[in-house]
Amino acid sequence: MTTDADLPPTVSEARLASVLETAVFGIIVADQAGRILVYNKACEQLFGWTAEEVYGKNLTIIMPPHDASRHDRYIHNYVRTKAAKIIGIGREVKGQHKDGTVFPLHLAVGEASTPEGRQFIGIMRDLRPDFEAAERLDALQAQLVRMARINAVDEMGAALAHELNQPLTAVMLYLQAVSRAVSKRTGADALPKEISDILDKALSEAGRAGQIIHRMRRFVEKRESLRQTVDLGALLNEAIEFTVIGNKAREVEIERTIGDTLPPIEVDPVQIQQIIVNLLRNAIEAVGGAETKKIRIETASQDGSVALSVEDSGPGVAPDIAPQLFRAFATGARGGVGLGLAISKSIAQSHGGDLTVDPGGNGRGARFTLVLPANAADG
Repeated sequence: MTTDADLPPTVSEARLASVLETAVFGIIVADQAGRILVYNKACEQLFGWTAEEVYGKNLTIIMPPHDASRHDRYIHNYVRTKAAKIIGIGREVKGQHKDGTVFPLHLAVGEASTPEGRQFIGIMRDLRPDFEAAERLDALQAQLVRMARINAVDEMGAALAHELNQPLTAVMLYLQAVSRAVSKRTGADALPKEISDILDKALSEAGRAGQIIHRMRRFVEKRESLRQTVDLGALLNEAIEFTVIGNKAREVEIERTIGDTLPPIEVDPVQIQQIIVNLLRNAIEAVGGAETKKIRIETASQDGSVALSVEDSGPGVAPDIAPQLFRAFATGARGGVGLGLAISKSIAQSHGGDLTVDPGGNGRGARFTLVLPANAADG
């Protein structure tokens, strides 16, 4: 069997050069004084220094200052005591790029005795891809958890709406019965008009609550997309009524301007209401800390399409958030999951339209515009 020792030096050196040139991992050979003797192509990519720049230099050139200050002392102690802390073991360390970037490495060090003295061989692997993959996995797992929570909320909302519908129906029936009984009574035994009026208002509010629950059930239920010809103004009014439930919305002034000659649109009304509700809720959140809490809603017909815009009096969308605003899981709202705008844009585009934003700023609030094609039969 022929070994490298039996071959002419030129063949052995060529074989070594080939290994160093094609190795995926960084390979460095240094003498016991820490001077670099061999530095392969992978090291050049890893650290940014060329082989010519580092030959004969101390290994500390590729180390961050904290590690570099201790390295020579470590080699000296090892040569004196033979107490290995990394040689023959391998561990995670820090490397430093020529541009000053510090990054994690896995380093395995071996030792060889040569006619020229003791030499150390280091094999290095960049750990950044591993860390980035782990971070992506953690982010994906967190996203899946959030999605599971969102799905659970959908199921809970549908169940809650179903359960509340029954007692509300009963309340309405009882109120109707009382109202009928009161209307039959005459003379001194008749109830005062103010009490009768209160009963009528209670009946009206119970009916309104039933309508809200019906819309909620329709909003969260899982079903196939169903498109029909509708009026955007009517959808908007219903969506506003559905959204302005709660203390936050009561503090906000909502100004609406609905075009008089809006052509009908052929859409899935529940999906389009989902977009409008999401825009309104975002606007309510945006003006939460503003001195003037105002939302301006406008609709208009333009070039065979219908446009709806929602503008708030908030601070606008931050410049670092604006470019990724419509990406899933990108959110500027505390506690938000970052799905609403991504889904809304997807719904708009699936209808042949789009959802865009003027981010505002410098005293202007954000302005979101939903554009949908008008019904071709009526255009």
